[in-house]
Amino acid sequence: MRDVTRFPAPLEEFAARFNAGSFWESHEILEAAWRETGSDFYQGLILFASAFVHVRRANPHGVRAQLAKAATRLSAYRPSYLGVDVDAVLDAADAARRAVDVGVLPAAPDLRLDPALVRGDEPELAG
Repeated sequence: MRDVTRFPAPLEEFAARFNAGSFWESHEILEAAWRETGSDFYQGLILFASAFVHVRRANPHGVRAQLAKAATRLSAYRPSYLGVDVDAVLDAADAARRAVDVGVLPAAPDLRLDPALVRGDEPELAG
């Protein structure tokens, strides 16, 4: 197992911007890394951020669609991956979908990176 003291820079920047409410910018930051690595995990996080872009646009259909796509991509990485509590992200996605279903635009959760949740063999760490 690799000792992780830093996460991949694009993931750290993604989480910082996402938590600051800069959902479009977080999406853009991680997109370059996704295109480079082909990481389904990164794509799932991009889709999750995109759902909150749709929240800002008050577009319930877009929120639901992006959350569903994010859940499809991220489910394979349960319970955690690359420092992200994937179960918590998927729970937040489900809660957001339920909120939209009753006409409420959800708030975004905090996305924390925890070194204890890194396996150490994630391909994204090689970059």
